[in-house]
Amino acid sequence: MQGLLVAGRYRLVDAIGSGGMGRVWRAHDELLHRAVALKELTAALYVSESDRTVLLARTRAEARAAARINHSAVVTVHDVLEHDGRPWIVMELVEGRSLADAVKQDGRVEPTEAARIGLWVLRALRAAHSAGVLHRDVKPGNVLLADDGRVLLTDFGIAQIDGDTTITRTGEVVGSVDFLAPERIRGHDPGQSSDLWALGATLYTAVEGLSPFRRTSPLSTMQAVVEEEPAVPRYAGPLAPVIAALLRKEPAARPDTDGTERLLAEAAEGRRPDEAQAYIPTQYTGPAGHGTQGGEATGGHPGATTGGAAHTSGGGTPYPPSGPYAGAASGAHPGAPTVVPAASGTHAQPVAGGPTSLGQTAIGPTGLGPGGPAASQRPPRRRRLRVLALVVVVAALVGGGTAMALQTWGGDGTAQGSGSQSPSPTPTGKGSGPDSWKDIHDPLGFRLSLPPGWERSVFQDDGDLKQIDYSPDGGKHFVRIAIDASPDFDDPYAHQLDLHQQLKRLVDYQKVTLERNTYRDREGARWEYTWTALAKDTDFPGPRHAIEETYISRDGTEYVIYMSSPAKDWARTARQFTLVLQSWREPPSTS
Repeated sequence: MQGLLVAGRYRLVDAIGSGGMGRVWRAHDELLHRAVALKELTAALYVSESDRTVLLARTRAEARAAARINHSAVVTVHDVLEHDGRPWIVMELVEGRSLADAVKQDGRVEPTEAARIGLWVLRALRAAHSAGVLHRDVKPGNVLLADDGRVLLTDFGIAQIDGDTTITRTGEVVGSVDFLAPERIRGHDPGQSSDLWALGATLYTAVEGLSPFRRTSPLSTMQAVVEEEPAVPRYAGPLAPVIAALLRKEPAARPDTDGTERLLAEAAEGRRPDEAQAYIPTQYTGPAGHGTQGGEATGGHPGATTGGAAHTSGGGTPYPPSGPYAGAASGAHPGAPTVVPAASGTHAQPVAGGPTSLGQTAIGPTGLGPGGPAASQRPPRRRRLRVLALVVVVAALVGGGTAMALQTWGGDGTAQGSGSQSPSPTPTGKGSGPDSWKDIHDPLGFRLSLPPGWERSVFQDDGDLKQIDYSPDGGKHFVRIAIDASPDFDDPYAHQLDLHQQLKRLVDYQKVTLERNTYRDREGARWEYTWTALAKDTDFPGPRHAIEETYISRDGTEYVIYMSSPAKDWARTARQFTLVLQSWREPPSTS
């Protein structure tokens, strides 16, 4: 076909690219005497008449979509025409190669260069989205790298325009399957975040030299997109957290266009973007222990804590208000049985007596005996001292009556009886949650986003261990942040497992999940469970649900982000927990 004159105006020079749907030619516009690219829809030669009609409609849609976008990073469409019964698109000619070709020829793209490429693709997508156009097929083959340094996005062949009737068949999935966002494979309508997910997969391919989800068949590839996490990139450098953020499975968990641009701009300068930490996904890395399932490993550090989640009393264990083991020593919300930590090798016991019985429980048998942990598994002495000190405090409080433990939350939802009230948090405007949420800058230095009206209280302030609560209703629903500067466990999973063993004594306690993961680029653990709170222990009796994320920062501080609510409200609380995790920022490092 070389030399063919198309539509009496465009003379084909040579083929410069091809794919499953068509071929792209370098051509000469004999009217305007300029070089152009001519896209020939070759698939129309081999399909039925009805399918040819669909392909023609797609081609026209591509031309309309591209024509609505005015941006230097989008390949300009000059014309659309029919020749020999097939549609052709006349486009701007870009001298260069595609990103796919660059990866194939060079093996990989340097992270800073990939970030620069990503910035231009993102700008093209922003222009398209502003014009009401979703690209729906962002991939390395559709990213053009011009010889003059420009980066352009092309091939809006399966684009979707707001207001247009879809031209795909019911149930049909269009696009390259390993660059399709999970929600599209599930059959949900795509949104702008679907294009951003595909950008993340494109950047992964650029820096690693291979697609993150491609498997041996389209079906197994689609399954991997929906269910699996990509292998941790080895060559992504500062771009790694940006890619991780964009490849979140849920659209709402990904950064928006503005956030993505900030992340890519930092990565393009060779800096690892701190803001990306808010989006790095939690990845399941398998259960711990010796061949156990679901996180039920043996050999976790035994011993004394009184808390069920959000951490810690005398050793790094938060007490969930309205939750299990809300200890009197810390001043619990009206939501849990008062429990005293046991000595090493013994069980925590409900408070039932005065100082003598408590002292006996705390000191207990010093010889662990059969079934006790091995010497190497015993808690460090610092922890035992903290536990003993805690028991003394509990004894003093119970000796004067149990009212202290039941007055942490006043009727107006303000905190009482839990230590002195800290300065109020500073709202700093819109955070990472929905538009109505507030970005809270806590006096302890951490930041998170919460709905309006959530009030702060100090649950525990015990030297290295601090626990802060936020609740809209006096502890019925709440989030707790625990910060332990000298944790007793250097493994978040082992810490949660220790708590899990103790909480088994709660009424109707059920573990939902307890597994290792990765959070904010650090080894972490996720624990979710349910139980039934009793009326004798709480103002909020009934089935409850809780979840926590635990990780240890680079400076050795243990952070726990914990949420609990009545079980009937869990669907909403679970969504809120995801948004809280996204918005969480550690206190600035002092090192």
